[in-house]
Amino acid sequence: MQVILLEKVANLGVLGDVVKVKDGFGRNFLIPQGKAKRATEANKAEFAARRAELEKQQAAILAGAQARGEKLTGFVVSITQKAGVDGRLFGSVTNGDIAEALVAQGHEVAKSLVRLPNGPLKTIGDHAVSVALHHDVVVDITVTVVAEA
Repeated sequence: MQVILLEKVANLGVLGDVVKVKDGFGRNFLIPQGKAKRATEANKAEFAARRAELEKQQAAILAGAQARGEKLTGFVVSITQKAGVDGRLFGSVTNGDIAEALVAQGHEVAKSLVRLPNGPLKTIGDHAVSVALHHDVVVDITVTVVAEA
């Protein structure tokens, strides 16, 4: 199936690229998410007419993500959890917990944007975590896990 990309898609292409994808990927993910349209002649003509508008829209989204990223760069968030005497947590700190803590401190972050490179945090201390606000905007923050008193 050939589709026209309406925004940048990781490992696939950028706005306006006509790419060939597997039928299921196009039908079940790209088209319902609004990331692509089928590459028919009518859709190609419509895209050509709307290209400037779509580029402007994507630039605005990127600028918003960069502004949020500047506020979040180097941010330190503290999360309190129950822990044993050896410093290991009873349970773990997940991307959902980190997103909730960031929202509580005034940052709009969905849990799907928080990237934990080594899985959930299971020890107390400082941990480096990435927040992907956009394909081109990835911010590093520090999560401090503190033992509950």
